[in-house]
Amino acid sequence: MGKFVVKETNTGIKFDLKAGNGEVIATSEVYASKAACLKGIASVQKNAPIANMEDQTEADYATAKNPKFEVYKDKKGEFRFRLKATNGQIIATGEGYTTKPACLKGIESVKKNAVDAKVE
Repeated sequence: MGKFVVKETNTGIKFDLKAGNGEVIATSEVYASKAACLKGIASVQKNAPIANMEDQTEADYATAKNPKFEVYKDKKGEFRFRLKATNGQIIATGEGYTTKPACLKGIESVKKNAVDAKVE
């Protein structure tokens, strides 16, 4: 069972989504208030299970409709994902993965864990 961990930073409040094993599988932007952060969590819970997939690592990839997970390569050549809400805002991002299958597994973990994750 996953959980959202809300924590303060130097510049605001953010959340991490952790899988049942305690690993961070997604993180948020920094929000100005706790209320905004909780809205972000609600958006991840609503959008993650129904999100489309857009694999930007493929040549001539098809643009998917929001909400969607975008899979891309970062400057270091690692595979990453970001979850975009219906309005196109990025609501969660994943860590860097060395392989695309590992990145896709991370997305599946977010889909599975976000829905009924507790908020701490």
